Amino acid sequence: MVRVTFSRHPYASPTGDSREKQKSSGDGTRHACCDLALPHKEFGGGAFSPSRIEGNGIPGDRTAALFTGDGHERAGKTHEGIHDDRLHLWKHAEGAVADAGRRGVQLAVRSGSGPYHFSLPISLVFDCWIAEIESNTGKTLDARRWRPNLYARTAPGVKFSESDLIGEKIIVGSAVLRVVKPIKRCVVPGYDLHGGPRIPEVQTYVVRERENIMGVYCEVVSAGEVQIRATLAKK
Repeated sequence: MVRVTFSRHPYASPTGDSREKQKSSGDGTRHACCDLALPHKEFGGGAFSPSRIEGNGIPGDRTAALFTGDGHERAGKTHEGIHDDRLHLWKHAEGAVADAGRRGVQLAVRSGSGPYHFSLPISLVFDCWIAEIESNTGKTLDARRWRPNLYARTAPGVKFSESDLIGEKIIVGSAVLRVVKPIKRCVVPGYDLHGGPRIPEVQTYVVRERENIMGVYCEVVSAGEVQIRATLAKK
């Protein structure tokens, strides 16, 4: 069994680096943290610490989405980051709707029929995958670029790929997940979280060297509590 401990916040570093130094216990333990659930599908803010995983995901995560209004070629469809490189700049729907309106795009917020996941309820990203991309692009990258709702930090020296996890069951607190498939990526991770220039090297590296894969999608085998300092283990 490979154990991973969770702490409260992976984004505390003032440098913007999503990772913090961790010490290995010497017994194979992988130290990690889990702290990202986004209330709206495409927004870069609003992260909070999940306390439970249900069959359809983390309560409060992706509970609303933006839909394009009449007169647009995507009328009635979700308005996502791949269609709008400014959505991630907003923490609240009102700001995103107003900003799009000033650019001639009418949006509406829908909730109640969610959660609005791209695919499966849990998207999991490990920091060793981010570190690989950082070392090959020379860029410091915040985990929020990949919009995970579970993020884990590994102990130094621990490496594995997404394909290594496919089919595995993972215990998170008292919940059990099954890793189903890798996450294929679009242009969004190349966006700057604060509105600065894009970093095309990120997408280029992911496409060329990682077969456009970054992270894994998981289904929920059984619901359970996820408390601060809970453990994640490979079952």
